[in-house]
Amino acid sequence: MMGLFSLLRKLKRSDKEVRILLLGLDNAGKTSVLKRLASEDITEIKPTQGFNIKSVSQDGFKMNVWDIGGQKSIRPYWRNYFESTDILIYVIDSSDRRRLEETGQELNLLLEEAKLAGVPLLVFANKQDLVTALPADEIATALNLNSIRDRRWQIQPCSAKTGDGVSDGMEWAIQLCQKSK
Repeated sequence: MMGLFSLLRKLKRSDKEVRILLLGLDNAGKTSVLKRLASEDITEIKPTQGFNIKSVSQDGFKMNVWDIGGQKSIRPYWRNYFESTDILIYVIDSSDRRRLEETGQELNLLLEEAKLAGVPLLVFANKQDLVTALPADEIATALNLNSIRDRRWQIQPCSAKTGDGVSDGMEWAIQLCQKSK
């Protein structure tokens, strides 16, 4: 029966439709990344209470992006959105050294989730426009990303504010989807 549901789900979705889950701690810049992808104004962003969903088209792909709030009280609800995820995007505030350990713990919990097994991971090392930002390679080391063996992953330095690096990360994600579809 489960095989039938999987088959129906695949038939229902177009070949070029991708479900992206956008997670990270509060104030990491998830909504700014989402608005940047949708070419929307990012001058006034409020903390996400719950979630935002946007459909964004890029390179012939329709990306349904689920941006879920990152406050500590909301994180237990993240698991309600894992089903049918094609790509996990995890956004990190590169300038927030104080919370690097916490964000690493949250990411590790996500990587252990059965419903996210094998789902490619794109880590946006956001806020690279700030002078206090750690470089992406230092973040990768601190988060022990090089030990990930069960999925494709990429860390992408970016600034949702300026747009630098965001499209580069999404191109990586779309190339993966093109190979798997």
